[in-house]
Amino acid sequence: MTVTEVQTVVRPRRWSRPPQDVRAVGRRRETARSRFLRHVVIAGVGLFMLYPLLWMLSSSFKPDDRIFTEQGLWPAEWDLANYTDGWNALEHPFDVYLVNSLIIVVLSIIGTLVSTALAAFAFARLNFPGRRLMFALTLGTLMLPGHVLLIPQYIIFAELGWVNTYLPLVVPHFLASNAFYTFLMVQFMRALPRELDDAARIDGCGTFGIFRRIILPLCTPAFATTAIFTFIATWNDFFSPLIYITDTDLYPVPLALRQFMDSEGQASWGPMFAMSVVSLLPIVGFFIAGQKYLVQGIATTGLK
Repeated sequence: MTVTEVQTVVRPRRWSRPPQDVRAVGRRRETARSRFLRHVVIAGVGLFMLYPLLWMLSSSFKPDDRIFTEQGLWPAEWDLANYTDGWNALEHPFDVYLVNSLIIVVLSIIGTLVSTALAAFAFARLNFPGRRLMFALTLGTLMLPGHVLLIPQYIIFAELGWVNTYLPLVVPHFLASNAFYTFLMVQFMRALPRELDDAARIDGCGTFGIFRRIILPLCTPAFATTAIFTFIATWNDFFSPLIYITDTDLYPVPLALRQFMDSEGQASWGPMFAMSVVSLLPIVGFFIAGQKYLVQGIATTGLK
């Protein structure tokens, strides 16, 4: 064997590019690094958005004279007096206002689900003259500012004798007045296969039978999404009860929280923050309970 042949055998093989497994390891490291950085950014943004909520929670355990002077989120002394004082500080115990809000919210959710499901089924699954025009007009109401309709609606409800009752806050939900929820349900129902309707008709189902036996069970994610949005919007609504409710016995939570402030803007900050925390608990609990359906409903709405 010559010297050249020996060098050829002994000389290590040079790779023109790294082996497949080395490149895969590099990609995995890059993916893990980018994922870590993305999570850090999301966590930072989340903490930034949660800071006002954390500050309110911390202030609910501080005396009034330390809320705006004490630095940091962690109270120097934990005091539960704000919760006991705030619960009984108003004309009625705070549970009265919680029950009032709960009544409005439950009726609003029922009305929204029933009315929007019926309207969406008609727009999404039925063929009738003027369907496209009526759906376009329905979506057009989204561009109308709510304050434009305030005076006409108030005149109508005043003529009906509904002022200072819950009817102006609840009845519009039974009439599919919110076009956004109707649009959400229409988009979800359009994604359902038409073959389901044909199979149900072959089995003897009529139009209402298809709606009740086929469409409704498949629309659970859309119903959950609509219910969560309706709950949050109705529970936090301050303007509508302010216009129609004058009796303090009927006040919902937002109007009750306003009673902690006087006409000059002075407030019992500690008790007000404490009751604000209490008023957030139903929203957080309802959202956590329906979070899975909310994500599923938003992710699948509008997909074919």
